[in-house]
This record gives sequence, structure tokens and C-alpha cells, in this order.
Amino acid sequence: MKKGFSDYVRAENPDILCLQETKASQGQAIIDLPEYREHWNSAIRKGYSGTAIFTKQTPISVYNDLLVDGKRLVTADKYGDANTEGRVITAEYQDFFLVNVYTPNAKQDLSRVEFRHKQWDTAFLEHLKNLESIKPVIFCGDLNVAHEEIDLARPKTNHNTHGFTAQEREGFSNLVSAGFLDSFRSLHPDESNHYTWWSAFGGARARNVGWRIDYFGISQTLKPKLKEAFIRPGIMGSDHCPVGIIMKI
Repeated sequence: MKKGFSDYVRAENPDILCLQETKASQGQAIIDLPEYREHWNSAIRKGYSGTAIFTKQTPISVYNDLLVDGKRLVTADKYGDANTEGRVITAEYQDFFLVNVYTPNAKQDLSRVEFRHKQWDTAFLEHLKNLESIKPVIFCGDLNVAHEEIDLARPKTNHNTHGFTAQEREGFSNLVSAGFLDSFRSLHPDESNHYTWWSAFGGARARNVGWRIDYFGISQTLKPKLKEAFIRPGIMGSDHCPVGIIMKI
């Protein structure tokens, strides 16, 4: 908030804004964006995780977490209960569902990669497909994985690094195999050096040694409506930068 967040939002002027890793509850920070209706999913643990959707158009409905027919799709692991970490918000609009996600990090020692691979990624895909059986889906957020070698600056030395393990990449490949499009890669299939996250160490951002781990995915049926997919690497204030899409709906 002290790094120009509200000014950036006003300049970008999105119809819908999705945030991840908010680390806050609604009302904890004063956000001067009265034109937006705010929907928050905050972690029970203070100062941790969390997602939010700011929207100009009131959704038909909004609900939190990974649920199918009222049933939670993931169970707790040694790090806690991901259902209480504020990681998913689903908003229903007239022509689509919007799912905002902050995917659990596999951890530097890969101690959460099994939970992510066997539970989270499977549950997230089930959630999306269940929604898609009703109407098309747009999902976005920090998925904490670079899908292909083109999506990070140094793939050869990172194959066993969290965010680029075979298990995590498989989870994203399963989304693609299920018919969801990586919007940016769909429009820019062969363009390299486009990243959304940079390490805070070693001047990585200045040298553009980064990773593309933030995505907008869309149902295949929405492809004709996708007009633009963009990354804003020049927007500072976080170790991530904003990403977005323009849809004609």
C-alpha cells in the first residue's frame, strides 16, 4: 500500500482485479478504491497467504476454497490445513466463472511437493472441471510453477528446484490436457524472457533472471474472446509483477 498500489490500480483500471498472498484480512488496510466491491479469503493464520477479488461488476455469487458439492477436496498435511489458508476464491458471473488461486509452495526442500502433486493439483483441476460443466472458466493467480523451459531464465540448473520439479510441471500439464489454455503462451507461443517473479537476491530482476509462475488460464471455448494477454514487468513494489488478460465477453 505504501508502494503505489492504489495509483497502479487506477492507472490500469481493470474491471476485475485478483490478488494473491494478501497476508491480511478485509479492513486491515485502508484501500481507497471505492469503485470496487471487495471479496476476501484470508488465512486463519495471521499474516499468511490469502486471496482477494476486487470487482466493479457484482458477481452472481462468491465462495471460498476448493469445494465440490459442499465437500472439501484436500486434507491437512504437516504444514496445516490448506482449506484454512485462504488460497481460492470463486466468483460466478453471467458468462463465466472466475477462480483466483494462490497455489501452495512445494517448499525449498520439496517437503510439500507430494501434497501439492497428489492432492492440491488434482483437487484444483477437479474444481475447475466441475465449474466448467456449468459455464466457461477463467482462472488466474500465482500457481508457483514454471511450466516449460521457456518459462524460466535458467531451466537447466533448476530441474530439481521447487517450482520446476517434474511433479509440479505435470500438474500444470494436466490443466492443459484437460482443455485449459495458458492465455499468455497461447498468444505468444515462442517468446522467451517473459517472467513474472524474480528472486530478491543477486540483482535477479535487474538482470531479468526470472520465472513465469503467474498465469491466466481459460476454457477452450473462450479462446475466440481472448484479445490480449500481458505481463507488466515494469511495475515494482513486489517480487512478482502484474499479469492480465483482455476478453471480449
